[in-house]
Amino acid sequence: MKINKKTIFNIAIILFVLSFFVTPMGHYGKVLLNRIFASSPPVIEESKREKITDYDWKLKDAEWNFFNFEKSKGNVIFINLWASWRLPSEAELASIQEMYDKYKGKMDFYIITNENRPPVEEFMAKTGFTFPVTYLIIGEKIPINPDEVPASYLIDKSGNIVIYKRKIADWSTTKVYDLLDKLIAE
Repeated sequence: MKINKKTIFNIAIILFVLSFFVTPMGHYGKVLLNRIFASSPPVIEESKREKITDYDWKLKDAEWNFFNFEKSKGNVIFINLWASWRLPSEAELASIQEMYDKYKGKMDFYIITNENRPPVEEFMAKTGFTFPVTYLIIGEKIPINPDEVPASYLIDKSGNIVIYKRKIADWSTTKVYDLLDKLIAE
């Protein structure tokens, strides 16, 4: 029996599509597709911005030490809720790492997860991310919705939520960097 070129092509396409479901190549392909289709987050109009009024909430740092969010009052703050097992989170964190590298020391970063340390440390080692990980304390009050993952907030020095983005966004854009430069300079 002779197999024609069209049949070989169809088999190759089927195998390629299947590879996205059963091989590691699929995982990296899905992360890449999420990154490609992520867009810059929208800025909230000034008249529609909500304000964070309660800075008194506790978190844990990477060494598992408790600290109060109040220490960031008066600073530009970036908050991202993420989970190491969520593919959109993994895709988004690359642009967050780039933003962190550019703005660390100029603003406060809270890359918050509700996971235990071992899977997070393994994920960080595997991906090479170096931003500071913050751990949510389950049951502790928090002025944002911790159930939306991924979700991100950019808060100005007065506590106004300038950007709120559910799902994945590309944080490493000129639009975001120009806005950050403006907010930090205020």
